[in-house]
Amino acid sequence: MKIGFIVNDVMTEEPGFTTTRLAHEAHKQGHEAYIFGVGDIAYDPDEYIRARARTVPAKKYASHENFLKDIQSAKGVKQRITVDDLDVLMLRNVPSDDYLKRPWASVTASEFGRVAMRRGVIVVNDPNGLSKASSKMYFQLFPEEVRPRTLITRDRDEIKAFAKEEGRCVMKPLQGSGGASVFLVRESDIPNLNQMIDAVSRDGFVICQEYLPAAEHGDMRLFMMNGRPLQVKGKYAAFRRLRGGDDMRSNIHAGGKLAVAEVTEKDLKIAEIVRPKLVQDGMFLVGLDIVGDKLMEINVFSPGGLGSVQKLTKINFNKYVIGALDRKVKYMNFYGRTFDNVDMCTL
Repeated sequence: MKIGFIVNDVMTEEPGFTTTRLAHEAHKQGHEAYIFGVGDIAYDPDEYIRARARTVPAKKYASHENFLKDIQSAKGVKQRITVDDLDVLMLRNVPSDDYLKRPWASVTASEFGRVAMRRGVIVVNDPNGLSKASSKMYFQLFPEEVRPRTLITRDRDEIKAFAKEEGRCVMKPLQGSGGASVFLVRESDIPNLNQMIDAVSRDGFVICQEYLPAAEHGDMRLFMMNGRPLQVKGKYAAFRRLRGGDDMRSNIHAGGKLAVAEVTEKDLKIAEIVRPKLVQDGMFLVGLDIVGDKLMEINVFSPGGLGSVQKLTKINFNKYVIGALDRKVKYMNFYGRTFDNVDMCTL
């Protein structure tokens, strides 16, 4: 299998990232793995998509740290590859990371991925599905039963009225990720809410959500693959994130701490409710962030944390993700690459 991974920028990737682990696992399994950034892609006059990609010089790497070190160093093999000749193209960039400084880059992967599909490249997650999910508004397309009560607006008075009605609420930008510009608004904050609104609305619309008391105990990330919870040897690909100190955010790089997750029937019910739309939109690998009996977020762009899952469960789930992609390639070859990409993504 020839597999390419699109990231924001090859040189900003880190050893612990799930993308690095997936690429290393693909290499370990004997596949040809290439990594390239959104700025490395080109549409050539002969109507083929190509990329200035990087791969590794050695056949074996004991760790993903050494694997990435060679990718990013002068030892790395640099070559211009034909993306249309790949079997799988995995879109692992985070558009919101480029939203402000490189707005052109936020849609590049999906746009070029859509063109690559014409020649039978399996593109995951499906580019058309990802286009629908370009902002957190995508979350509102899922059933109300799994979502917190939400207001999305730029109007100060509407925000203040919602905060007053809720007593406590969470305020964050419609665009963005990683817990940036997320505020917990308490009743005592309402008279002086303008400063928070200014900080969040600077880059666009504001999301106001009901506060879920269960968030005090952190959240759980549950991975979905092919539309179902990712499970191996009776263990789910999931982990809990506990808050660090008084910080309301449980993101690991925002101070949160890892803990073992217990996946309950309640969590599986949420996964089953969202499954039809994930399948409809061709979402191969997804991270569900669950608080209590509600979803806080659905991560469809480069969901991370498989390394954390492996640390807690002692299971290398990356191995099974790459195995699932390899099966898709075999299916596609059996049928002469005639399946629609959106169907192949969750098959």
